[in-house]
Amino acid sequence: MESNENILEVENLKINFKTYAGTVKAIRDVSFNLKKGETLAIVGESGSGKTVTTRSIMGLLANNAVVEGGTVMFHDQDVLKMTEKQLQDLRGAKIAQIFQDPMTSLDPTMRIGRQIAEPLMVHKGMSKAKAMAQALDMMKLVGITNAENRINDYPHQFSGGMRQRIVIAIALINYPEILIADEPTTALDVTIQAQILDLMRELQNKISTSIIFITHDLGVVAGMADRVAVMYAGKIVEYGTVDEIFYNPKHPYTWGLLSSMPTLETNGDELPSIPGTPPDLLDPPTGDAFAPRNSYALKIDTEKEPPFFKVSDTHYAATWLLHPDAPKVTPPVQIVARQKQFAEMQKKLAAEKLSHPVEEEEERQ
Repeated sequence: MESNENILEVENLKINFKTYAGTVKAIRDVSFNLKKGETLAIVGESGSGKTVTTRSIMGLLANNAVVEGGTVMFHDQDVLKMTEKQLQDLRGAKIAQIFQDPMTSLDPTMRIGRQIAEPLMVHKGMSKAKAMAQALDMMKLVGITNAENRINDYPHQFSGGMRQRIVIAIALINYPEILIADEPTTALDVTIQAQILDLMRELQNKISTSIIFITHDLGVVAGMADRVAVMYAGKIVEYGTVDEIFYNPKHPYTWGLLSSMPTLETNGDELPSIPGTPPDLLDPPTGDAFAPRNSYALKIDTEKEPPFFKVSDTHYAATWLLHPDAPKVTPPVQIVARQKQFAEMQKKLAAEKLSHPVEEEEERQ
């Protein structure tokens, strides 16, 4: 169950990469928190900084990465100041990660039962026999059929969907407090994708882990996340609850991402796309980095970076369009349609609550 307790707090994170071409300013002042038991989705195009941000949480930054500033507080400890030994104790035990391609995440020469059991033997000093017994239980929990007979199989003997279940089993075997899922369903077909997402939701309810879900697929976010952070060019440009981001988005970049996502109402017309490409972070632009691709850009967007404007207690967006003096603009038709759809849904829910007050009271008791 989600609580109000913050399990992770990232503040003013700045990460650069030293390259032959110069210094890439990959993460430019990123702040967010993660509550116990919630799912936070971080969305954005490739290169927006999603993976680098979460790798800093695991202490897995590349050798040419330089942390220019900020903190990553897990409970009362700054992960960025941990020793390698402390990080090794953290990874897999307290914070675990599911990677994008299950085949490259698994050791092709090791039986999968041993791979699932290994974190227990490393982090908890558990005997091989006991760890293997728990690995078998976890295999059943993640839905691997005929687990008793398959525990000694190798990764190549499983389908893509089953391999991803094995990767999830390895990540969850120590019941971590935080699970980072980096595009965990990208390599899978849509049916298997849905099964894996259902499985993650189910397991989250059972072990109360918090999830950071990295994706560029907003369709996945709708059914998975409690809150959403939208990233662009190394910065978070909007964050809010999943309903606020889907049905009342305020940043033009979020409008672009949502407009390019098909819905059940989408007909044969071509989907809108965001023109242009993300900026070169060797030399980040002055002002709002999205301005060159933004058809709603104001003059100030090219001169000064927008601060976060408050939309609600849980919803903030960094766009000059929210300034009191900014001209009023109408969002794209797809966004307006979503807002109407949400308003109708809210009315329907309110009407249902009014018509069944007694039942709800009974349920509460």
